[in-house]
Amino acid sequence: MATSVPPSQPSSSAPEHGEPREEQARPELSARLTAAEFQRWYWLKDELAAFARELGIRATGSKALLSERIAAKLAGQAFAEPTTTARARGSRQLAGELTDETVIPAGQRSSQLVRAWMIEQVGEAFHFDAEMRGFFAESDGTRTMRDAVAHWHATRDQAPRDIDKQFEYNRFTRAWHAEHPAGDRGELLAAWAAYRSRPIDERGRA
Repeated sequence: MATSVPPSQPSSSAPEHGEPREEQARPELSARLTAAEFQRWYWLKDELAAFARELGIRATGSKALLSERIAAKLAGQAFAEPTTTARARGSRQLAGELTDETVIPAGQRSSQLVRAWMIEQVGEAFHFDAEMRGFFAESDGTRTMRDAVAHWHATRDQAPRDIDKQFEYNRFTRAWHAEHPAGDRGELLAAWAAYRSRPIDERGRA
């Protein structure tokens, strides 16, 4: 008589169906990390700068730039530094009396003089939001203060400008408040801590 063979049992190490996945712990910053694993996690800028120094690469620049340098180093690839046109020291800035016809010099800062003049033109609601900071920072010497006033009015009814991905906390905060309008700061910080503790590919969108 043939002996019946009992069905094989699942390994005790295999998770049961429906069992929650084990939380992954963020790894330590180390030269042994792969670039892909490094890019899966959230890192503070101070952590990135310290790690860059440890790797012997430049530790200056934005958080996004630091991340790109480090990822290239971990992947064993050369990194091409971005070329930027730096604003020369002492570049001309607006001064004295401003009028509608005043030309905005390239590299104009969001100065108190400009703020005061804009308030006179459009009212106390004026502030240097992302739209207006961008307008002045991107000026090439052909725009006038009349254009600045027109730009202010033209951008008041627009949806908020996307926040650059390097400012991840700001993006998360905006999205969280949109979903939890009655939430308080304690709840926000708890949600942020949970969000940043997970690898990027396992997070919801911020």
